[in-house]
Amino acid sequence: MKIILVGASGTIGQAIEAELRGRHEVVSVNRTSGDFRVDLSDPASIERLFSETGPFDALVCATGSVHFGPFEQFSEAQFEIGLRNKLMGQVNLVMMGLHSIADGGSFTLTSGLLNEAPIRHGVSAAMVNGGIEGFMRAAAISLPRGLRINVISPTIVEESLSAYGLFFPGIKPVPAREVALGYVRSIEGAQTGRIYRIGWSRDG
Repeated sequence: MKIILVGASGTIGQAIEAELRGRHEVVSVNRTSGDFRVDLSDPASIERLFSETGPFDALVCATGSVHFGPFEQFSEAQFEIGLRNKLMGQVNLVMMGLHSIADGGSFTLTSGLLNEAPIRHGVSAAMVNGGIEGFMRAAAISLPRGLRINVISPTIVEESLSAYGLFFPGIKPVPAREVALGYVRSIEGAQTGRIYRIGWSRDG
């Protein structure tokens, strides 16, 4: 399969590529590096990406920006970061990618645990993650041509503890390679409309 991997240079993206490379053609896409470049907050950039990559069999998005900060200090502009980048960026990858994806292909998006296990300073991430999952559920029953769509909802990864660990007190991290297996399951499996929770559960 030809797989478009958006966020290939990130911690999770690198682990996904390591799992897929060798079995599939992986096209790496990042904001400033890789085979192709994209700015998720810019619909024109996403449209240009698909004109450059051509037809593909699967698309994975393993990136997306949100702002973390005290709730009482949040501004509309800070909410807009997550809404335009992580939420609408992924929505637009699906909507604009419909014209290039092969019959029976798949989209795999990324949310996270914060909409069901919220943390202080994470209100924007919780809102955005819930939007992504709601979009996926509705798209799964609406996509044409046998297309599939799933969401990966990971916990914090071990490799990112130094940067984000203080935001996730008491939450057990998992290795990026374990998170990557959820993406492989979505790409190579047959399910659609699923949220794969990696490293956490609703009861945890």
